[in-house]
Amino acid sequence: MPELPEVETTRAGLAPHLEGRRVLAATLRRPDLRWPIPAAIRDELPGQRIGAVRRRAKYLLLEAQTGSALLHLGMSGCLRVLPAASPPGPHDHVDLALDSGRVLRFTDPRRFGCLLWQPAGETHALLRGLGPEPLSDDFDGDYLFALSRGRRAPVKTFLMDQAVVVGVGNIYAAESLFRAGIHPLRAAGAVSRARYAALADAVRAILGHAIARGGTTLRDFLAPDGAPGYFEQELWVYGREGETCKACGTALRQARVGQRATVWCPRCQR
Repeated sequence: MPELPEVETTRAGLAPHLEGRRVLAATLRRPDLRWPIPAAIRDELPGQRIGAVRRRAKYLLLEAQTGSALLHLGMSGCLRVLPAASPPGPHDHVDLALDSGRVLRFTDPRRFGCLLWQPAGETHALLRGLGPEPLSDDFDGDYLFALSRGRRAPVKTFLMDQAVVVGVGNIYAAESLFRAGIHPLRAAGAVSRARYAALADAVRAILGHAIARGGTTLRDFLAPDGAPGYFEQELWVYGREGETCKACGTALRQARVGQRATVWCPRCQR
């Protein structure tokens, strides 16, 4: 599933093609993706101008006058801006025709993504209760330390909780914990304030670097221009079970945390 850097890469790639453009029509080739597509996408969005393309957590919002189209890429979704005459493929489920003569096409083979509607002035239920953005001023070590007190869950599970901080999925949680030298199975409430400061710094640095590098190449992810991300070749622990630590040469270990494979270095992470 694309994580925050991939979604931010998608947002940045789409914005120049969408912002200021008027939606002429919405073609829905099926009535649903993960959930039914609201009638407002077909009936209300056409005729409106897209004022901004925004990201909240792993969701994209196309902001118009009376509301926002809310999109999630799911496991295999992608968004591309194509010439209007481009013939759709079998998994091209939605086209938004633009006044530029192009279409925004939503492709989703597994249909785990979504296209929903958020009326102006409201917050969609999927966005309520979310924690701060990890690159915002609201996220730091003091925040993590205060929220973690008394929690026995592994610190990796805590870091991946979207109510704690949004957008830190399995890849970037593993890499951030390695950089901060924190064992992923340590209880969240047993991590010190100083180590949480190091972890917050690591999250910021790694996500920022991944965004600059175009995100992590996943099996199903391509940026809007068709180019894959390049962060994958710089991973220190994620997906490297059975290999040795690049920092100290110790054999990496693996366990399952919250149904996710977790890899760490027993020497570098305590």
